[in-house]
Amino acid sequence: MVPFPTPNRRRVYLMRHGAVTYFDATGRPVLPETVPLNEEGRRQASAAGQAFANENIVFDRVIVSGLPRTVETAQRVLAEMPAMQQRGVTLEQWPELQEIRGGKLAEIPEHEVAQAFIGAFAGTVPEDRRFLNGESIGEFLDRVIPALTHLRTQPDWDTVLLVLHGGTNRAILSHAITGGQRVFFGNLAQTAGCINVLDVGDDPADWVLRMSNFAPPSPVHLGSRLTTMEVLLQQYLRFRRPAA
Repeated sequence: MVPFPTPNRRRVYLMRHGAVTYFDATGRPVLPETVPLNEEGRRQASAAGQAFANENIVFDRVIVSGLPRTVETAQRVLAEMPAMQQRGVTLEQWPELQEIRGGKLAEIPEHEVAQAFIGAFAGTVPEDRRFLNGESIGEFLDRVIPALTHLRTQPDWDTVLLVLHGGTNRAILSHAITGGQRVFFGNLAQTAGCINVLDVGDDPADWVLRMSNFAPPSPVHLGSRLTTMEVLLQQYLRFRRPAA
């Protein structure tokens, strides 16, 4: 009998940043590069940190995209974890893992607005589909997948926390659950402040999804059944002025 080689897998905790407010009181978009967590987002981040602390989890590395909402989320997570405070782990900023980049909302024709908002997050999304007339899914995968591969080549970690974005998380999850394929499933829900748990082995196809979209403040996802982009579309349309 051929002995079964025990897989050597490492653990990836993949979070989405906490909730933010993308439109001000007048309906004007806030620059996504600068938007901070709102009150709900701060509560979500702290709840995630408490969930990790309750399980005595310790991270070897903590990686964020560098955008303020991921940095603040990670900081609030670590603030709830005494063991991590003792370690003094420094946040690593990987800009290649930033959210899929949109274009200028005002330049999107009225009849294309709905598709521009939600088309990149519906079903299996073709690579030529663009998000808000900005970056395409293919261009997005061109930067996310190599970054993920690079992380896997680094031997200095066993347990890592990634605090990223809804779209970035979907790209990583899609890659993982298909055994390393280049694909983007837009309908993988990623609630603000959620936690995903992945194990990854030495073989490029060796991925195990342990948990997806666990949201500590509301584990059973009470409330709205709209997606994040559907909510944002509603908010934008409420204030968008018809073209002259």
